[in-house]
Amino acid sequence: MTLLKGMNVWTLPAGLTIEEQFALTKDAGFDTIELNLSESQPQDNIVSKDLALNDSPTLTLDVTATELAEIRALSDKYELPITSISTSLHWNYSLTDQDAATRQKGIEIVKKMIDVCQSLGGDTVLVVPGLVKQTESYDVCYDRALAALKELAPYAESKEIYIGIENVWNKFLLSPIETRDFIDKIDSPFVGMYFDAGNVLQFGFPEQWILILGDRIKKIHVKDFNTSIGNIYGFTTLLNGSLNWKNLVEAIHEIGYTGPLTCELSAYTENGQQLAYDTSRALDYIVNL
Repeated sequence: MTLLKGMNVWTLPAGLTIEEQFALTKDAGFDTIELNLSESQPQDNIVSKDLALNDSPTLTLDVTATELAEIRALSDKYELPITSISTSLHWNYSLTDQDAATRQKGIEIVKKMIDVCQSLGGDTVLVVPGLVKQTESYDVCYDRALAALKELAPYAESKEIYIGIENVWNKFLLSPIETRDFIDKIDSPFVGMYFDAGNVLQFGFPEQWILILGDRIKKIHVKDFNTSIGNIYGFTTLLNGSLNWKNLVEAIHEIGYTGPLTCELSAYTENGQQLAYDTSRALDYIVNL
């Protein structure tokens, strides 16, 4: 079965309205779209004045039921299913923060994501499970993340929305075996993995992670990474790094994954819309390997 092509809207130029994000994603030839939940914005600090003038819906922590209905209508209009919701908020409100109030805010954000995802017809929310720092040691973070996700699991089950923990550069869950065992300790069919293939390349081989994690994988992000650079500047566009795409796709088919490969890339600095078209063509090649 041919895999779907997904767009995370962080890949698109900043300042677009949600409708413009849908229109560009559809025109570039994607099958699904992933929206991002952001912090609430004061009315005097709206990034794009057009958003205020057009009264366009925005996806923030205080999104209204009316706005969610409008976004769902855009999904129907452009025939682009919203398969998942992501956020960067857990870098600020970590589930493993030493401050209990911050950890609780992180938990509430996950619940809000689940509610939003359900309203928009999706099935998965992306969650950064924790951040290891010098002030927050690995073992403490492990216990806090495990406790938070065990607490969240019943809520996810009640809404029938998957929580997908993502592998990011957070110095945490650094091997596929540890990640597999961590997920299994939560012991919920609604807590699994949001696997990012590009994020693994500096530390391992994506196809090995996929085969070890198996059906725990609920969604997949794709980006490329140049291991000869080996730092944050090594991330690059699809087909332009060190990722063995044939091995990746073979592993994906072997575990029976049929969801989207959702691109999550840094926007071009010039003619930002072109990245959507270039990435769509690259994915045409990848999904048919």
